[in-house]
Amino acid sequence: MTGILKTTEKNLMVFSGRAHPALAEEVVAALGTQLVPTQAYEFANSEIYVRFDESVRGCDAFVLQSHTAPINEWIMEHLIMVDALKRASAKRITVVLPFYGYARQDKKHRGREPISARLIADMFKTAGADRLMAVDLHTAQIQGFFDGPVDHLMALPILADHVKEHYGTEDLAVVSPDAGRIKVAEQWSRRLGGAPLAFIHKTRDTTRPNHSVANRVVGEVTGRTCILVDDMIDSGGTICQAADALMADGASSVVVAATHAIFSDPAVERLRDSVAREVIVTNTLPLSDEARALDKVTELSIAPLISQAIRQVFEDGSVTSMFDGNA
Repeated sequence: MTGILKTTEKNLMVFSGRAHPALAEEVVAALGTQLVPTQAYEFANSEIYVRFDESVRGCDAFVLQSHTAPINEWIMEHLIMVDALKRASAKRITVVLPFYGYARQDKKHRGREPISARLIADMFKTAGADRLMAVDLHTAQIQGFFDGPVDHLMALPILADHVKEHYGTEDLAVVSPDAGRIKVAEQWSRRLGGAPLAFIHKTRDTTRPNHSVANRVVGEVTGRTCILVDDMIDSGGTICQAADALMADGASSVVVAATHAIFSDPAVERLRDSVAREVIVTNTLPLSDEARALDKVTELSIAPLISQAIRQVFEDGSVTSMFDGNA
């Protein structure tokens, strides 16, 4: 982790934890700067130590960390970095979350459950964060959990442009893996020239994590290339079942597009054996070598989007304008 950019007016400084250094390097390269040199390591009892090797007094700090596995370790490191910046007199601290940990725990499904997504926002506020920046939150309501500005970036333009380039806009259908994500599918449809919509009716057992059953396809998909869109792929069960249901209902092929490639076991194996023609993801999370080796997995960089948003925030511009007013 190296370097610093100084300007004549304000001082932009970008910091990165150790969860996804490759993405951080891409972001600062796009900004024309370097990462601030940082010491970070664990003590013998696994406590995390962080220290920045340059003065951060009065800076506009952007602290980037993607919450990948082991997720609790990297969230803690992220919080400690924010606390260190606050105590070193950074002027403004923006927490950059390519993937927001615990985002799926955004409401209570049953009694005596936590709302962990709110807890994450509260912890960053307590640590000293002034602003959050995240890519494709699991639900938009998470923006309301943080007491301060939240920039919600969307990977849809990056993913949809890839689809248009390789599959055109004729004979497509945009498919949501469940009824709850129809609104996102509608945005995809507009981006793809008004492609018809469909969704998978499914049931989920709230007592069993990462378990759902695809029941039937709602909508016309016969003879169409189905673009199956979701915000994340975790164990791959939901998306692979949905792809099977679409092919069984007469789809000519299935292309999966998702922002966050969590790829918990056995996702890589399931995707390899799935009927999906292509699986398009971004690099908000680091891909394993095993996942990269899959010919059907296409990884697109989210770094240009994040760097552009950082530049807008630093220059007091409009992040919303990046998405035609839809962010």
